[in-house]
Amino acid sequence: MGLDDRISAKADKLKGSAKETYGKATDDESAVAEGKADQAKGETKEAFEDVKDRAKELKDDLADKFGDSNRDDERG
Repeated sequence: MGLDDRISAKADKLKGSAKETYGKATDDESAVAEGKADQAKGETKEAFEDVKDRAKELKDDLADKFGDSNRDDERG
């Protein structure tokens, strides 16, 4: 997962947590809902990036196993 993507996902989760806490403290159901949505957005971003990372690992493992010379780190 790229650093920018990791920061963005964590920021969404933190922002969402803050909104949810604010909403609970002020009895603002809209803020609570927005906060939960922001947290879900951050979790979705993290999950998507994890899938991308795992796919790249699998691709590299297959390239190692079958001697593929088209790996990203071997391109010039």
